[in-house]
Amino acid sequence: MAVDLYNGFTNEIAGETFTCTSFNEDAFVIDWIVQPKGYVPFEHIHHRQDEIFHIRSGEMRILIEGKEHIAKAGESITVPKGKRHIAFNNQPEILHCVVEYKPGLDNYKFFQCFGGLTIDKDIDKKGQINIPKMCYFTKKMKAQCITRPTSIPAPVFKLVINMFYGVGSVLGWKKLYTKYTGEN
Repeated sequence: MAVDLYNGFTNEIAGETFTCTSFNEDAFVIDWIVQPKGYVPFEHIHHRQDEIFHIRSGEMRILIEGKEHIAKAGESITVPKGKRHIAFNNQPEILHCVVEYKPGLDNYKFFQCFGGLTIDKDIDKKGQINIPKMCYFTKKMKAQCITRPTSIPAPVFKLVINMFYGVGSVLGWKKLYTKYTGEN
């Protein structure tokens, strides 16, 4: 059965919970709850979407292009597409944000794969999902909402996506893609 993002999922290592609240062509919107000392496991870039954080409670520390920003309850901060960033809960209390990805593109399916790997605990000790499998899913779905870990240079990332698509095809990762998205 496909991952239902409206039911949410949690990365216990990183202390993050994601629950979709709406999805259309204009925006993919999630509730993002981050436990004290919780964080995004890796710096990344959204190539075709802006990411807007609306802080509901708590305080977020975010590095955008290496520059630190603090956003408190009632504030919003936008990460423009193409900018590298990583976010952290900055206080010893729960951080609650509403996060919008604009435009919505195919984020629902992308997050189904991301959530599926998280639910299946296919993550490392830092809470980072299985990048080779996510690369396979990205190519399989022809993702428009492509997100790249900044630890992988852009030209190498294109090569890596193609390489892991081949590996995943041989290893049968299509079964996971179908499990997570309900699509062949």
